[in-house]
Amino acid sequence: MSAEATNPATPVPVAGALSGPVTPAAPRRKARPRLDLRRLGRAALLGPAARGRLPDAIGHVVDAHRAHHPDADLEPLRRAYVLAESSHRGQMRKSGEPYITHPLAVTLILAELGAETTTLTASLLHDTVEDTEVTLDQVGEQFGEEVRYLVDGVTKLEKVDYGAAAEPETFRKMLVATGNDVRVMSIKLADRLHNMRTLGVMRPEKQERIAKVTRDVLIPLAERLGVQALKTELEDLVFAILHPEEYERTRELIVQNASRADDPLAEVADEVRGVLREADIPAEVLIRPRHFVSVHRVSRKRGRLRGADFGRVLVLVNEDADCYAVLGELHTCLTPVVSEFKDFIAVPKFNLYQSLHTAVAREDGQVVEVLVRTHQMHKVAEAGVVALGNPYAPAPDDPADGERVDPTRPGWLSRLLEWQRAAPDPDTFWSTLRQDLAQDREITVFRPDGGTLGLPEGATCVDAAYAQYGEDAHACIGARVNGRLATLSTVLKDGDTVQLLMGQDPASEPSREWLEHARTPAARIAIQRWLATHPAQGGRDEAEETAAPRPAVEAPAPETPAARSAGADVLVDRPGTTVRLAGCCTPVPPDEITGFAVRGGVVTVHRVGCAGVARMKGAGRAEVGVRWGDTAECRVTLVAESFVRPHLLADLTEAMAQEGAEIVSATVEPPTQQQVRHTYTVQLPDAAHLPVLMRAMRNVPGVYDVSRAQPQPQPPGA
Repeated sequence: MSAEATNPATPVPVAGALSGPVTPAAPRRKARPRLDLRRLGRAALLGPAARGRLPDAIGHVVDAHRAHHPDADLEPLRRAYVLAESSHRGQMRKSGEPYITHPLAVTLILAELGAETTTLTASLLHDTVEDTEVTLDQVGEQFGEEVRYLVDGVTKLEKVDYGAAAEPETFRKMLVATGNDVRVMSIKLADRLHNMRTLGVMRPEKQERIAKVTRDVLIPLAERLGVQALKTELEDLVFAILHPEEYERTRELIVQNASRADDPLAEVADEVRGVLREADIPAEVLIRPRHFVSVHRVSRKRGRLRGADFGRVLVLVNEDADCYAVLGELHTCLTPVVSEFKDFIAVPKFNLYQSLHTAVAREDGQVVEVLVRTHQMHKVAEAGVVALGNPYAPAPDDPADGERVDPTRPGWLSRLLEWQRAAPDPDTFWSTLRQDLAQDREITVFRPDGGTLGLPEGATCVDAAYAQYGEDAHACIGARVNGRLATLSTVLKDGDTVQLLMGQDPASEPSREWLEHARTPAARIAIQRWLATHPAQGGRDEAEETAAPRPAVEAPAPETPAARSAGADVLVDRPGTTVRLAGCCTPVPPDEITGFAVRGGVVTVHRVGCAGVARMKGAGRAEVGVRWGDTAECRVTLVAESFVRPHLLADLTEAMAQEGAEIVSATVEPPTQQQVRHTYTVQLPDAAHLPVLMRAMRNVPGVYDVSRAQPQPQPPGA
């Protein structure tokens, strides 16, 4: 971009630049002739072609564009090139080529991915506003508001200071700069790919800085937007710069494998062709070599590599149903490795990737991975959002005219914008986002209604709750995983079925401990946002501050001056204070109680025998006089012990609801020897009704004991 443009009045050491270190190019999936940028530059310097005739310099772009869009109107491309060439005339890149070769190369990358005409037009113009005298208004007048919008977005992206890719505000600015249109990010990714291809003319320290930003920010973005063709080449270019020795070793492995007399991948591909020919299934069978980084990862995982480890067999068919027909034939006629099967057609990945993954074993023990997909699935797998066409155009089955459809399909960027708006501060947003960008594997879990949730590997029931319910997940009290009760900290596996159990209290609050188990930005930001707006409460699991606040009122004469809590009435010898019943022991009338002042002037009320009392006395906190008032509403914690059986939790909570108990929070411990322990905090309208509630819980089949939560004694020396 502008950093690579030089003033023509300044001498450019072309020979020295060209003789500098050149970044090794990544292997191509398909043989593609390298463009002669010098030839393009000479064509550009000759000036625009005759009016109405396409300039020779954009011939490659036009050919690539017509391959995807045969009926495209090429006039906007001609006019965009003429403006870009005349505006950049005289500017040179540090490598010595005319600067116009850069927007041409970026546009060619996008054209080969199948981008529509508007994106290509904006790509040709993407540097004009920043580096030349052309204004946004001129772009809008000549090419329309849509092209103006895209050029403006790319220009704003160029003004973002990436620094070391760790500034919390950087990504916020990037998202705002995209203006909700994913095509802005597509142009940026193509721009970075071409700059990475020509990075060899830069100083080594600058190469390393740019490579690190590409690794930390742009490669994960390309992955989440599904643009695998850009992502894999960027990975290889970054690998060569940041890890040159390992890159060279990997290159040697690939060269050695290419010189082998036998090729197990080719042999299996021939075998697959024969099987499908016999089954009369039209298909194209290809060998898909792994790129450098993929080979490096496999070698670290498996040690010594064999021929089948250097690639995969790819089967392309016409219809979705043909994918499953191919799978059936392969598993019938060859030796399948069933553990390697994954169906990303029925359950696509978050970036719209669809394919069947399987593997077959050869007689020599080598395992060959096989991918099966349609031609359209392959296009989306390679180009991601770039292949989805114009986001402004209504879908074919959408009768609405002029309404803009979702421009951020497949939706990850849209969710990102929601996260950055919801985050309480930039640091929270950046820390959670970096965790999400670091995740390169995803799992799919199923809801009881048959729906699915896409989550990162290592996600827990906490993440599933916020993915399904948003901030309503604050009321989640437990979960069932594959039909068995589970804690919210349970780590989910691919294919698990998760039923989330929700409490009925609309004022339910999340636990601070949930942050230790939350892996997704949606969960972490929602929890941190709640904690930031309720600093005096701290979450439901904080022993001193877990119970819901009870506003205190002054006791009327002739009582001594005191504060009174609503609900289970507690009088406090401090007028105007707020009273909370401690969640660790949940005292109810007629328990013997005592109080302690905590932060914010709040008084927490504990049972005298509570372990928290000894802890606070040991910390030097003074006791506050408290006593029960007149009303009988109370909050209490009960422990139910039961045998494991289906529907136990549903039956138990239903029995509690029938007795008028409102469940505030619940914890279900993992089963041990077919026994399970439940802990419930409930709100009762009358403390006198507590024995009736406990008796109703004991009457539930499978429950063998119900008791009040007992304060744990303080361990010696604690």
